[in-house]
Amino acid sequence: MATPASLDGTLIRFNKVALKVAHSPGKSPAIVFIHGGLGSRTNWCLQWDYFQALGQEMLAYDLAGHGESGRYRRYSVGRHQRDLNRLLHHFKIHQPILCCHSYGVPIGLEWAKRHHARALIAIGGGTHNLTPWWEIPVIKFFALGGHHLYRWQFVQALLQSISNEQLAEFYSRNSIPTDAHPFEAIEGFWGYDAQHHPISCPVTVITGGDDPMFPPAMGHEWLANLLHVQSEHSSHITVPNVGHLVMAEAPEVVQNAITKWL
Repeated sequence: MATPASLDGTLIRFNKVALKVAHSPGKSPAIVFIHGGLGSRTNWCLQWDYFQALGQEMLAYDLAGHGESGRYRRYSVGRHQRDLNRLLHHFKIHQPILCCHSYGVPIGLEWAKRHHARALIAIGGGTHNLTPWWEIPVIKFFALGGHHLYRWQFVQALLQSISNEQLAEFYSRNSIPTDAHPFEAIEGFWGYDAQHHPISCPVTVITGGDDPMFPPAMGHEWLANLLHVQSEHSSHITVPNVGHLVMAEAPEVVQNAITKWL
């Protein structure tokens, strides 16, 4: 299945970096999609298809160091948050629904701490303890040269062959990075801890029952400790038999969670 043409996007430059951005005008509130580490704006292709058909305003972009966006010499969650704020200001988007995945969740959290969001959809990510013990050596290996393995066509084909139907379609529209920069950019998220910083918007936490990186127990812990004024409107959804890529394996769950706040 082809990626929608409206996700092709354009380059928008802010100071030291140019970001590849896709924007679809439409009804408010705008839905803003923030991908995770090693991802890109096309990670949201299923949600983009769905809400574009409903005429909703949407924004998706490649984080600095990812996809077709430019690079920083150093990365941080704060710098990503500033990029997001500049984009929202550029498109005059106010009180968006933030839909974030994995390491994209800290970016949404940091923005929501400083501005008004209608809601935050947090998929496979939270406020702290986001880096499994095995991630640092693995990412360093790929950053130092292991990423070249993904240039081999049979490796990409192997990944698709061992995937279920939903993930096979996802990988057909989203290739794994074949250069070092996305792996290097991940280091900017290591050690992130925002558990003591309240936000004022409601939160929907979504976890995959089989997610090895952000299991349901972490989602429960986050929601139990979440300090904000609309806690009665927040919830945690666990999707059984689904891994880390919930938006690909169970897209209807993500779409329903977003629709609740339209």
